[in-house]
Amino acid sequence: MNQNPVFRVVAKILFAPIIMFGLYVQFHGDFGPGGGFQAGVIIAAAFILHALVFGLQAGRQIISARVNLWMMVLGVAIYGAVGIVSMAKGGLFLDYTALTGSVGSGQHIGILVVEFGVGLTVTSVMLALFHAFAGFVEDRDK
Repeated sequence: MNQNPVFRVVAKILFAPIIMFGLYVQFHGDFGPGGGFQAGVIIAAAFILHALVFGLQAGRQIISARVNLWMMVLGVAIYGAVGIVSMAKGGLFLDYTALTGSVGSGQHIGILVVEFGVGLTVTSVMLALFHAFAGFVEDRDK
């Protein structure tokens, strides 16, 4: 697909709108369908499309394996940090009300931050799985 100009142009045009739609799904998850998991898969799909059209190496240049690993760690750390902060403020693990003392604002802030952590984790795990499977070459000589 690397040599096909139609695929290259379409992939370049669609890359940013796919990510924007993923961010919309991410931050709309409070008020309607969506959230971190769905957004993470959509955002990962943009990077996977880029890697499919421009090659696996070009995809790895956008987000390296090291950065991807740190994204996974950061996403899980954000999720866990919300729970630990909730406990430090006298609530239960992931008790969003304890974050601000108010049910409304605590729920809103807690869910946004937790869903951001989930989205970051899902995006990076999907990219890691894609690169692991796409980079696998079976040794047929054995």
